[in-house]
Amino acid sequence: MPATPAYPPHSAPRLYVDVEISDGAEIRLDGSHAHYLLKVMRIRQGDPIKLFDNRTGEYLAHVTALGKRDLILMVDGKTREREAVPDLWLCTAPIKKDRFNWIAEKATELGVDRIMPVQTERTQSHNIKTEKLHAHMIEAAEQCERTALPALDPLVKLTDMLEQWPAERHLFFADERIHSTGEGSFRKALVAHAGPAAILIGPEGGFSDAENEMIRALPQSVPVSLGPRILRADTAALAAISLWMAGRGDWNG
Repeated sequence: MPATPAYPPHSAPRLYVDVEISDGAEIRLDGSHAHYLLKVMRIRQGDPIKLFDNRTGEYLAHVTALGKRDLILMVDGKTREREAVPDLWLCTAPIKKDRFNWIAEKATELGVDRIMPVQTERTQSHNIKTEKLHAHMIEAAEQCERTALPALDPLVKLTDMLEQWPAERHLFFADERIHSTGEGSFRKALVAHAGPAAILIGPEGGFSDAENEMIRALPQSVPVSLGPRILRADTAALAAISLWMAGRGDWNG
């Protein structure tokens, strides 16, 4: 394909494929990918497609054959290496399905490395449909041009998570109880605590007193405030990620 400044067009469809891509490879797409390209995008033979594999990076391909329910792509070459992902996990209690899906989408867009659903005493939703949640994360990565997907862990009990917590990873604990005391400046905490990190967000209704004490007892725990207002769980998650990305992540480059 011609290598000009205008090529490939920014509007070329961009898809995640769960196979390792290499220059010159031939890739067959069917199922939802084929439906999207054939029926929604009305793709034609020779049209460019961007692909990423969460392993090696992003590639440019073009359509070489069209079927009724599938199509064949030829990989022309790599356009970008797999991105260096900021070492941030989001540990959050599941909330209502649509809002939890939204958290996963936006956390993906903001650049987290791992999403860990955490079961707490007040967690109301325990049935996480991992496949659908992962699909939302893939769609977000496709749209925001990430070349890496966050890992998605199965639901874990808070007690088990704390018992197994890595010694080298700080746990920024969003604690709405501490703002009135004047403690917990997130900005100051970010200055003082560099390195691998995670953000812990509670459920609707917050953590119980016993859970609060348990989290604070973890040596790696760093209680922080997200301001004078009580935020919804989904708002708190995105606010905390944004603060960390601005202070320690890749928003400074």
